[in-house]
Amino acid sequence: MSNLFFYTGVTVFVLGVLIGTVFVIEAVYVWWLVVLGVGLCSVACGRGEASATRNVLLGGVALLLFATGALKAVYYEAGLQSSVLTQYADEEVLLTGVITREVERREKTAHVYIETEYGIVLAYADRYADVQYGDRVEAQGALQVPEQFVTDLGRTFNYSGYLKAKRVTHVLYYPELVVLERGVGNVFFETLYAVKHAFQTQVQELISAPQSSLGEGLLLGINGVLGERWEEVFRKTGIIHIVVLSGYNVMLVIVFVQYVLSYVLPYRARIIFGFGAIVLFALLVGLSATVVRASVMASLLLLLQFSGNAYNILRGLFLAGVIMLLWNPLLLLYDPGFQLSFLATLGLILLAPHIERIVQFMPQIVKMREFLVATLATQLFVLPFLLYQIGELSIVAVLVNMLVLPMVPVAMFLTFFAGVIGFVAPTLALLVGALAEVSLTYILRVAELFAQVPFASVVVPAFGFWVVLIGYTLLGWWVYRLHNPSKHTRYLRGWTIEEEEVLLQRIKEAPQSDASSAPVFFR
Repeated sequence: MSNLFFYTGVTVFVLGVLIGTVFVIEAVYVWWLVVLGVGLCSVACGRGEASATRNVLLGGVALLLFATGALKAVYYEAGLQSSVLTQYADEEVLLTGVITREVERREKTAHVYIETEYGIVLAYADRYADVQYGDRVEAQGALQVPEQFVTDLGRTFNYSGYLKAKRVTHVLYYPELVVLERGVGNVFFETLYAVKHAFQTQVQELISAPQSSLGEGLLLGINGVLGERWEEVFRKTGIIHIVVLSGYNVMLVIVFVQYVLSYVLPYRARIIFGFGAIVLFALLVGLSATVVRASVMASLLLLLQFSGNAYNILRGLFLAGVIMLLWNPLLLLYDPGFQLSFLATLGLILLAPHIERIVQFMPQIVKMREFLVATLATQLFVLPFLLYQIGELSIVAVLVNMLVLPMVPVAMFLTFFAGVIGFVAPTLALLVGALAEVSLTYILRVAELFAQVPFASVVVPAFGFWVVLIGYTLLGWWVYRLHNPSKHTRYLRGWTIEEEEVLLQRIKEAPQSDASSAPVFFR
């Protein structure tokens, strides 16, 4: 598949999702585009001229993909609408349903997702409410439609859209929850979450807080596990991403699994087990948009390793994005985690090789140069959107990331070993837990130290989205110049400059006496 077909297809599909999400479109009009696209593809298949066929086929495929994106968005949103719940908004209701997702316990509240016969309702309950996945519960309270709100930094957050991306249309604030029946959920997920909670208990017993909370955040990406104070410190210093599971965390897990299995299994078998590790890990941490994207990309990498093909990381990223939008088209506009994660990965792919050439002077001590390159590439690419969405810029982020990131895999592995060994050898687990606590303490202290630096972060006044568009236009122009540098041709007397492939073909076709008639410079 040529780059033209692939990237045109991705672009028009995403555009279709965007149009279908923003505007109210009758599905029948989009179906007419499907008919037109099928017609163009049929015409292309019947034409003989290669160039004309290619253009007509490209147009037909583009129409079909645009329509696919738009229809997916239209039907997805239509499936979320519940006339019954909307009818009783702002009224006292009594709902019965099953908790179909793991309960998210924050510093002060518990987020309980209750699936009723009319749709999913999010209940904000007391942090210590005795409810869990698989409980059939009765919830009584005032049913409300979530509304957008203004953050402390002056940004308007579309909370309604954010929850819709989680398939939630209504909320209950501190309802009365009564457990009617336990254990009615999926047995596999109940077992998985039970193991996860047992592991968390081991970590909390072996490692003191807040280090244990940081360890859980690094390994499991648990939302709100650090508490408001430490989350503010991590935001100020630009390392909040380490407790929001990313592709880096997922790849660490895969590398670890394959390394352990390398002693007992052949290469192909390790890749198959790698797939299993990706799926299990993604299920364990809750299938957030960031984890799904990273998991899809890692799966593509393993699949292509298994088949022996070269892995085009940029295509893999866009393919992962398309798969996620097919799964949930509302992620495109309403999930900041998906947006920032995609932009950060894109920056890493497009900018990292060029930045690395600039910082060659830096010594490669504990991979410090790699961390500097990764931090600069990702920070530059998320900067316009981050300032628009959040409004806070960390001045010390690059330095803190360089100091902290080398310790992250160490802290993850020690925390993991401490929790696992705690089930079988409590005494040994105490030693491993002490080492894990040292590594976690280092991360916390570095973050705390730099958060106290005057002007460690600055608040940027709110601005329009047009500034973001200008920012990414300039970034795109810069990336284009980096990948397509200006060519200054210098003509050398007596030399012929040719592409190597063209030269080899000419030599092959030319008589032997002419093959070496002129000196050639291979470029």
